[in-house]
Amino acid sequence: MNRSSRRMAMGTALAAVALLVVQSARAQDAAAPDYAAIVAAPDRSDADRQADQRRQPAKMLAFAGVKPGMTILDMEANAGYSTELLARTVGPSGKVYAQDSAAVIERFVKDKFDTRAQKPAMKNVVHVVRNFDDPIPPEATNLDMITFFFAYHDITYMEVDRAAMNKKMFAALKPGGFLVIADHSAKSGEGTSVAKTLHRIEESTLRQEVEAAGFKLVAEGDFLHHAEDPRDIPVFKAPVPIDEFVLKYQKPQ
Repeated sequence: MNRSSRRMAMGTALAAVALLVVQSARAQDAAAPDYAAIVAAPDRSDADRQADQRRQPAKMLAFAGVKPGMTILDMEANAGYSTELLARTVGPSGKVYAQDSAAVIERFVKDKFDTRAQKPAMKNVVHVVRNFDDPIPPEATNLDMITFFFAYHDITYMEVDRAAMNKKMFAALKPGGFLVIADHSAKSGEGTSVAKTLHRIEESTLRQEVEAAGFKLVAEGDFLHHAEDPRDIPVFKAPVPIDEFVLKYQKPQ
């Protein structure tokens, strides 16, 4: 092959590679759901729409990267606000495991989750009643994602082995799977000491515990950051928006 022919062949190969990259990028963009449309679904409740104002669910779903067909574990699902949004996003080809302990259900949830579970959007949800230090049902393996929204602080004042819980979440994820965790910010140096009184946790404390299980931080979200929050007021009584951190971890490949 002469020099001219080699140049033409190389040019053709490079063009083919460029085309594949463009097609792959378009395919990834096409796979991204319309999160705003999911949140705007007309059959969502008025109570959930009110919660949207502070929870920013479209931004949260986009930050997490929830996609149709995923299998997700939602830790401390409580009444199921986030569970329903996850279920709507993963669609009928996906599955969401909604975890809670029996004690949390008895004290806080009662029949709220069961009522929500009757909605058509919840058909792909499995309610999991298991203790927090052993939260993974045997069939939930190679998960794409685990979400833990605004509840890790609660675990710190319960009789829970958090190190064991974090290791089991790590083991349940497939290589490359994600843990997306968000919570209410406490002041620097407070650790878990105000978890029960203010319902807050120091971000660095949570990071240290999660990363000890092997998780690697890959992204931080600032869309729930509120500098005006003095972080010394109970979350449910604060007159200003609560400062909250959002972290995305990955199980290494």
